[in-house]
Amino acid sequence: MHTIGAAVLGAGFIGPVHVEALRRLGVTVTGILGVNEEESEQAAQALHLPKAYGNLDEVLSDVEVDSVHIAVPNRLHYEFAGKALEAGKHVMCEKPLAMSSGETAELVKLAAGKDLAAGVNYNMRSYPLARQAAEMVRSGDVGEIYSVCGSYVQDWLLYDTDYNWRVLAEEGGELRAVADVGTHWMDLIHMITGLEVEALCAELHTVHPIRKRPTGEVDTFSGKKKKEAATEEIEITTDDYGCIMFRFKGGARGCLWVSQTTAGRKNCLRYELAGSRCALEWNSEKPNELWIGHRDEPNESLLRDPALLSDAAVPFAAFPGGHNEGYPDTFKQCFREFYEYVQAGDFSAPEGFPTFEDGHREVVLCEAILHSHGEGGWVEL
Repeated sequence: MHTIGAAVLGAGFIGPVHVEALRRLGVTVTGILGVNEEESEQAAQALHLPKAYGNLDEVLSDVEVDSVHIAVPNRLHYEFAGKALEAGKHVMCEKPLAMSSGETAELVKLAAGKDLAAGVNYNMRSYPLARQAAEMVRSGDVGEIYSVCGSYVQDWLLYDTDYNWRVLAEEGGELRAVADVGTHWMDLIHMITGLEVEALCAELHTVHPIRKRPTGEVDTFSGKKKKEAATEEIEITTDDYGCIMFRFKGGARGCLWVSQTTAGRKNCLRYELAGSRCALEWNSEKPNELWIGHRDEPNESLLRDPALLSDAAVPFAAFPGGHNEGYPDTFKQCFREFYEYVQAGDFSAPEGFPTFEDGHREVVLCEAILHSHGEGGWVEL
């Protein structure tokens, strides 16, 4: 993949993660774009990249750039993705794809008219055991799905002194905890089960309606390490907590709990899937183990081992059993699928990676969740 050049837009928490994953794949990282020239220069030096881009136009006019990875604040995703597609660049965008379903629908339509790959980085679906669970569902091993329940919980915004741009509605959107991490759960469950949401009922809560913002901005997750002496109080309207019930087409039920104020949970996605033949349970803080529950025989614990996985899951397990793989590997595997698709060159073929259509679905769900919370009842999709 060394013949492909990719530029990374965003020098905060996630941008450098993209750089690392691309390098592991052998994709050439042409350079990086920060919020200003100073941040671009600092990031390029720290990551040993050849170019520090000054602006988006400079990125899109670079003939060495075949694709762009968008890891900037949410409000910029629509503009950056649209301009990149118009410039003939493949796009891998962090979620959300855009700030509204109207914008995501436009991007889906734009991407459909181009011979380009257009993906959204729902990386959680790239864990090997996520693909194993999906294959077990598709092969009939799980049987009819009765229910899917789970959570995505963190503690990085536990205190009212914890602050990041993501808590601001104008930067990240009206929905925060559910949109930021809950959408990963919803995408993962859709990928595993194929179930489509028919209706939902949601309740949201802002634990800290007032947060203390440092006089200088802080990086994502860095608030746990240090506190700024000088702060100002700022009103927060986005959710710290969310609980959503789902009705799926076909009769299955589900529920999701999301929190960014749960002490001790650093980045924990969990699900338990109840089927007519067996149950499945998985936890992202122990990602190399899939629990398989039985009624009439001993339960099982499947460890991530290419020798034991299905053919569909094996490509996502790069190391032998006992050699654990984790969060950074999901980026590599998501991008591997994306660039293998780019190299194949058939843009009418089905995509394995999460697409703009997947990104649109999640924004539609988020808007329904906001509507349900506001109305205090069930909303049909």
